[in-house]
Amino acid sequence: MALSPRTRRLAVFVHVTSSVGWLGAVAATVALAIAGASSTDPQTVRAAYPALEVIGWYALVPLSIASLASGLVVSLGGRWGVFEHYWVVTKLLINVAASGVLLLYMQTLDGLARTAASAADLEAVRSYSPVLHAGGALALLLAATVLSIYKPRGRTRYGWRKQRRRTSSV
Repeated sequence: MALSPRTRRLAVFVHVTSSVGWLGAVAATVALAIAGASSTDPQTVRAAYPALEVIGWYALVPLSIASLASGLVVSLGGRWGVFEHYWVVTKLLINVAASGVLLLYMQTLDGLARTAASAADLEAVRSYSPVLHAGGALALLLAATVLSIYKPRGRTRYGWRKQRRRTSSV
């Protein structure tokens, strides 16, 4: 399915914008998670976890889904294909894994936000789990960014077969 140049530019714009937005929201999440886990100020701790929940549902989840969907559109409608190059497959796996973990982890963030709102003892709320998850997400998204910029060579077996079919039919 080849996209028209105008449609392809729009899809690339949506993909880059949602991916950069996702990366920025994860960076904000790292900062909030560190503040929630390490602050001695009870108000900061109480505020950090509900803020993580809001960022999760209203920024991280929509941006991760938009990045995944637009990345598939760009791959399917562009010259790289979805399964022809290792770097594209790796980016797809990173995106699917990060989105899946995020969706599962949102239940934990919901619980932490509820506990922070009602707990008398804030030590019960402090958790390094959001720091570890957000840090891991940041590392994965930075790896995907590096792959997007440098596009290391290497075709998959499917990619080699498809290229041979294209050259033999010409």
